[in-house]
Amino acid sequence: MKRCLLLLAAGLAPLAAQAHDFPTSGRVEYVLECMQKHEGKYEYLYKCSCAIDHIAKEMSYEDYVAMSTAQRNQTLAGERGGMFRDPPNVKAMANKYKALQASASKACHVPER
Repeated sequence: MKRCLLLLAAGLAPLAAQAHDFPTSGRVEYVLECMQKHEGKYEYLYKCSCAIDHIAKEMSYEDYVAMSTAQRNQTLAGERGGMFRDPPNVKAMANKYKALQASASKACHVPER
């Protein structure tokens, strides 16, 4: 019986790794930035962690990096900012991320700032 459970657990391990697994550093960066936006209050450690978990369920880490970068740089001035503001596909990525982040924030009780 124990051997069957070990084999079953070993078989499920690759499935867990296939889930949209973000690196710890990426999750920590998101949580720290989120907490900073909310005056560093400790209660946001849990709320912001919930939000990044929600986002991670919806997209791969590579998509997260691309979409969050597109959204974050929408306000860059000049020519450098143009590559994030002007192309329709980059605008779409930024808008999709913004909507997903708003959904995650709402689900985890993180007010918009």
